[in-house]
Amino acid sequence: MIAYLIGFIYLGTKLLKETGFNQSLLKKIALLAIILHGSAAVNLLFTGQGLDLSLFIILVLIAFVINVIVFISGQNKPLHSMYLALFPISAISLALALITPSTKPVITLSSYIQVHVLASILAYSLLAFAALQALLTGYQNWQLKHKRQNLLMRTFPPLQTMEEFLFELIWAGEALLTLSLISGFLFYEDLFDQKLLHKVTLSIVAWGVYGILLWGRHSRGWRGIKAISWSLVGFSAILMGYIGSKIVLEFILA
Repeated sequence: MIAYLIGFIYLGTKLLKETGFNQSLLKKIALLAIILHGSAAVNLLFTGQGLDLSLFIILVLIAFVINVIVFISGQNKPLHSMYLALFPISAISLALALITPSTKPVITLSSYIQVHVLASILAYSLLAFAALQALLTGYQNWQLKHKRQNLLMRTFPPLQTMEEFLFELIWAGEALLTLSLISGFLFYEDLFDQKLLHKVTLSIVAWGVYGILLWGRHSRGWRGIKAISWSLVGFSAILMGYIGSKIVLEFILA
């Protein structure tokens, strides 16, 4: 948490003063924070009694994965401004996970089911983050077309970088969604039970939508509004599957 806060203060101060900053120093701070973050996430998630899927612990895991993706992508792209949001969010999620009692019972699962559960959580989370990135990219595109540039716009990376990062998030989310579906088919005997059927179906639909989007990007060079629209359609399927499962389990089959 201290490393994240130091990085946030350093970067924020430099950007506000519009002075140059030491990229090598920022990367070292980020790498240290991410390594410590990963260690903390493992210790919080895997307990002696099993897997702890408490809300704030899941947020710690999600923040860790997103930080890793931004750090790796940021080696050859100017993504440092994203740390202005990621660093404080990561520090807060760690603090909440440490001080808040577990909200879910620790569950004991086989290692195969644990892979499925974690892959599902991370896939949905990354694709949710990709949907947010798509909205920000669309907003930036609109601002540029209307020749506007507010404070938020000035902290954004270039539009091309934003689009490239969006597709990196989608690639990572699609890979994890593929792992989630494959592990579900392999290790769940009742995957097409009434309680899960709609969720599985909509997850497959989302997988297909994202697959078409990635094909279109690679083969046809899709970008701009078309890419943003397809990414939001895919996330809508994910969201309907999640909300639909909650409605079925808590109201229809209760």
